[in-house]
Amino acid sequence: MAKIYVDSDSLPTRLRSIVLKRAAKDGIAAIFVADRPLSDVKNAIKEDTSRLRDPYRESMGKDELREIRSKIEMVVVPTGTNSADDYIVQISESSSIAITHDIPLAFRLCEKGLVVIDDRGNIYDSSNIRERLSERNMMEKFREMGYSPEKSKPMKEADINRFANSFDAIIAKMI
Repeated sequence: MAKIYVDSDSLPTRLRSIVLKRAAKDGIAAIFVADRPLSDVKNAIKEDTSRLRDPYRESMGKDELREIRSKIEMVVVPTGTNSADDYIVQISESSSIAITHDIPLAFRLCEKGLVVIDDRGNIYDSSNIRERLSERNMMEKFREMGYSPEKSKPMKEADINRFANSFDAIIAKMI
């Protein structure tokens, strides 16, 4: 089954919560990658593992229970430019999902055959990522020349809903 790879360094907590709940509910492997431990992810792993073990507490021994674990993982990579990105590209498998707002990372992942969702619910794959990368590179050139186009806007409830809907649609296709 496909996996979910999350560039979680800058993914807002509310969006991580959506991913964590769905991964636990459907038993989907989800790998959260960051340069620091994220308490919400660690807590979700602990709660999911406990939920999975509960039905067997009376009938299994401690060693057997320890074998039952959540499919959610938290991977802490060394701090450094692109360390989380490089790790995700290295371990990712085609026909999986990635979540990031980093367009160069999204491009690398789409080239490997993943579908990528950004934090605003936009979906990228090999058919549309080149255009988005070109736009991003053009905006970067403008910034280098001293022209600062609009900054990223604060996340609104509509953005969170769009992310949740896009994420649900991709998961439904995957399942």
